[in-house]
Amino acid sequence: MSIRVGIVEDDSGLRETLALLIERAQEFSCVASCASAEDALQQLPGAAPDVVLMDIHLPGASGIECVARLRRLLPHTQVIMLTIEEDIDRVFESLKAGATGYLVKHVRPEEILEAVAEVQRGGAPMSSAIARRVVTAFRQPPCEGGVDEALTTREEDILRLLAKGCRSKEVADHLQIGIGTVNTHVRHIYWKLHVRSRAEAVARYMAR
Repeated sequence: MSIRVGIVEDDSGLRETLALLIERAQEFSCVASCASAEDALQQLPGAAPDVVLMDIHLPGASGIECVARLRRLLPHTQVIMLTIEEDIDRVFESLKAGATGYLVKHVRPEEILEAVAEVQRGGAPMSSAIARRVVTAFRQPPCEGGVDEALTTREEDILRLLAKGCRSKEVADHLQIGIGTVNTHVRHIYWKLHVRSRAEAVARYMAR
């Protein structure tokens, strides 16, 4: 039985290339090709792919937001993020949203097929450069300070939204507070958790 693959990519040339790659490979079939998150949320539930290749930067809703919503609609579908950058913040946001793999777009076509097969077998494929950055993030020593100080309810709310992939403006809109207030709370979160970046804060949140 072939592995059913869905593609979500706004670049039409790359989207067509990925679709051809999947269709021409043995034991794979492309069941949906979408140009946006909105398109994906309409097409993919009916197509029921085993694996989705998801661009992280999409017009409208982001790939991270799309993953989070797809997880509720297709809980057994595995998602591999595709990106041109190796942004550790985005990696953690994507994994927290429900992605299982993370590849940079310049990998060889064979690596994409191998990643699809691996994630279908229960693995979590990542480009080597990204995997190294994830390991480095977890190995970083904490900032100077003592035991973590308890977060306030508001800080917990903000950290939870950051872990879902929300940006500062989205957090502000969701909580109906100003962006400046959000950024102040984020600085307090960093200080209390003894971390230096949102990626580290999210990593600590995921490890709870």
